[in-house]
Amino acid sequence: MIELLTTHEMGRADRLTIEAGTPGIVLMEAAGAAVADCARAALQRLGGRRALVLCGPGNNGGDGYVAARILASEGFEVVVGALVDPATLRGDAALAAQAWSGETLTGETLTGETRPIVQLDYAGASVVIDALFGAGLSRDLHGEARAAVELLNNWREQSGYVIAVDAPSGLDCDTGQIRGACVTADETITFFRLKPGHLLLPGRTLCGRIACAQIGISGDVLATIAPRTFANTPELWRAHLPTPRTEGHKYDRGHALVLSGAMHRTGAARLAVRGALRGGAGLVTLASPREALAVNASHLTAIMLTPCDNAHELGEILSDRRINALVLGPGGGVGEPMRAMVLAALAAPAQGRSIILDADALTSFEGRLRDLAEAVKASQENVILTPHDGEFGRLFKEDAPSRLDRAWAGASLSGAIVLLKGADTVVAHPDGRAAIIQDAPPWLATAGSGDVLAGLIAGCVAQGAPAFEAACAAVWLHGAAARAFGPGLIAEDLPEAMPGVWRALWGV
Repeated sequence: MIELLTTHEMGRADRLTIEAGTPGIVLMEAAGAAVADCARAALQRLGGRRALVLCGPGNNGGDGYVAARILASEGFEVVVGALVDPATLRGDAALAAQAWSGETLTGETLTGETRPIVQLDYAGASVVIDALFGAGLSRDLHGEARAAVELLNNWREQSGYVIAVDAPSGLDCDTGQIRGACVTADETITFFRLKPGHLLLPGRTLCGRIACAQIGISGDVLATIAPRTFANTPELWRAHLPTPRTEGHKYDRGHALVLSGAMHRTGAARLAVRGALRGGAGLVTLASPREALAVNASHLTAIMLTPCDNAHELGEILSDRRINALVLGPGGGVGEPMRAMVLAALAAPAQGRSIILDADALTSFEGRLRDLAEAVKASQENVILTPHDGEFGRLFKEDAPSRLDRAWAGASLSGAIVLLKGADTVVAHPDGRAAIIQDAPPWLATAGSGDVLAGLIAGCVAQGAPAFEAACAAVWLHGAAARAFGPGLIAEDLPEAMPGVWRALWGV
């Protein structure tokens, strides 16, 4: 289930299912049952018997009423708090509220009525189910809704346990951003498919553990919806990444070239070439300024070395069409010489070569995005830009609230695949496809990590993987290597962790 659905697409999935003959209340009953299952497990794990269910004004609240009814029927003590009078609900949510016949518990008193949420007493509750607002929230929370969210978060900070229905209330599920205020959940249970905001920050940190329940929506609706955003997992790209063959040889696995910086800035490029070699390229060459040849040679063994001092010499090297992956930028220096190198690489004739522009290769085009975009589009090659947020801002001057929207904008403006690096790395293609990493470990926040990633991309495209899938694979492999090594990771450790990652991926 790699597809990520926007709120509009998820609404369409619901409508298509209902139009096909499944009543909406049937979907709501299935969703509420999944929430009840999650809450039951949490209550049993915590040794509790009392749950508080906070119900909002829409279908998310309806899911909460269903969960409350099921838990109460199983003997749990259930408190229902409504943001609006249940009598004002419409459609399936009204049916779910009408089926809730239990009394509302406020503190220790059975009142026989539903009280405003801000009047509810959380004392004695082991679990709170947040069914206020789901994935469809499109406005900032204010008034009683915001007060309820803040009250819930205060309770959770005192060791409470919160389960969010579909999404923590206050989370924009298209952008991952907070709409005024947002619940911090320990668990989130969503339905049919995850949404981008479940993976984008800060949404990912607010959701806690995420589960996706199937509630009766057929996967066939995806053919009609045609989603373009995906979770970056091996399901997305593994079939496109060649596996080593018994009869194969190094020339089958491509030749990657990385450009080195000056003598005092050679380390970044060496991290990249090591990443390319461990990433699967059959041959890897470091193109080095002559002044740095001795420095680089003293650190390299399996990696070849060739002199390269300027754009003209780079063009001559690239006349060898067997070089099918190129990395420019790590430690390369910012300014006109680097711009000339990039433009020479984009102008070099080579059908099917992939060019990865990282770090200084991007910053060198600050204020010159049009020049870069024109060269990218004229090259007809696969170009991958790998900026972090600072580099992205300098190059594109885009500041959309969503990293997904920023990456899409960058891809559209440049004509290149944009890999926007971060804890929620997004890979966006100019054709509208995008992938979001799901579980990048924090150990990756270390100097040189991005240089290794650029090399891993080169290693994947050198083997023949399509550029978008290669970029996605490299991001995942990068995270898997960091996770395998764990705390204390430095960039040099990432290539050395790759054999174990490949072994696990291929099951060998």
